[in-house]
Amino acid sequence: MAEHDHEHGHQDYQKSSLSLWGAVSLGTGVMIGAGIFALTGQVAQLAREWFVLAFVCGGIIAGFSAYSYVKLAKAYPSAGGIAMFLSKAYGKGSVTAIFALLMYFSMVINESLVARTFASYTSQLISFEAQWLIPLLAVGLLLFAFFINILSNQFIQTFSFFMAFVKALGLVILAAGGLWASGIQFESISAIPEEASGGGILAGIALSILAYKGFTTITNSGGEIVEPKKNVGRAIIISLVICALIYVLVTLAVGSSLSIDEIVTAKDYALAEAARPVYGETGLWVTVAFAIVATVSGVIASAFAVSRMLAMLTNMKLVPHSHFGMPGSIQKHTLVYTIVMAMILAAFFDLSRIASLGAIFYIVMDIAIHWGVLRHLRQKVNANIYILVSAITLDVIVLVAFIWVKWTSDPLVIWASLIGMALIAAGEILFLRKKR
Repeated sequence: MAEHDHEHGHQDYQKSSLSLWGAVSLGTGVMIGAGIFALTGQVAQLAREWFVLAFVCGGIIAGFSAYSYVKLAKAYPSAGGIAMFLSKAYGKGSVTAIFALLMYFSMVINESLVARTFASYTSQLISFEAQWLIPLLAVGLLLFAFFINILSNQFIQTFSFFMAFVKALGLVILAAGGLWASGIQFESISAIPEEASGGGILAGIALSILAYKGFTTITNSGGEIVEPKKNVGRAIIISLVICALIYVLVTLAVGSSLSIDEIVTAKDYALAEAARPVYGETGLWVTVAFAIVATVSGVIASAFAVSRMLAMLTNMKLVPHSHFGMPGSIQKHTLVYTIVMAMILAAFFDLSRIASLGAIFYIVMDIAIHWGVLRHLRQKVNANIYILVSAITLDVIVLVAFIWVKWTSDPLVIWASLIGMALIAAGEILFLRKKR
């Protein structure tokens, strides 16, 4: 693609247009949308009876990861977030571009994951089955998210805050009701975990990290948050705490309602299935309604952040850009590219493979962030060496376990990941050499 410089490349970045709680709603919007609805069944399939513990451990690892991002956001608040952080650590070259694009594509994968989850839950309310139904619903949601993101930051903030409040409150009520109705008996997680292996548990933890990675979307809007040096870090911490508490409560409720085999069988819509024994058909409808709210707001929040990240990479001249005759700013163009790619993934890939690709791309990028801080920025951002080393170690352990489990069960995911990373690296190296 031909490079295209737009004189109004930054015009969509509205300084101080997002409040602290607006940023929190963006983070929780992505996390809850991609997390508890999309991944409960997927994590249970890997970790079996340890799936609740897997979510807890995933939250702990996300907490270690958040340390680097909080430190970087305080020092370098930017609408480009991770792209800017990588450039500070590695310079404006191919290393920054490659790892930033890994994050970008993991976020696009996340959007398609949430869109497919929306379709899986919505299909529970439709009386007929058809192979084209779920892809069609997923693509329709992404198209809706595109039109919402064309609107102003203030509208997106208000919409995200309202949706985040509704789904968080709804999930707490449903989970508490489920636990009370079951008499606090945990059918699946109280069983002796004979089928769970150490590798499977670690792989489940790796996948559960995706449920928390939405906090990174906050950093991609850093330049637009009120008092970013103070509020970006606060928003990340608040979002992680809120989501961790909700995840534990909801996974306990699911475990009290269904056996582990029942959870795995209904892995694409596990929360809806868990509502049937406790609440009946009414509970199913209510749960699906909350799933729709969660996934819709999750896709909208993710598209908002990821399009800004790609726009920042474009403005840094680290990726090629073509406007294809489209009017408007670079950020509007990157929004179109992001939505189109997410539509393709949502239309042709299933939830399990989408989630696996996203997890591998994200953890590799996360390791690069921590390594960059450790080697190049530790003193500048006043980071603790032991926390950084711990974050890298935890990431490496769960990534290796995840790759091993997937290599033995679904090697296509590993090949797709390797080919994807190779294409990103080769494309960036050739583009940057040609530009010079």
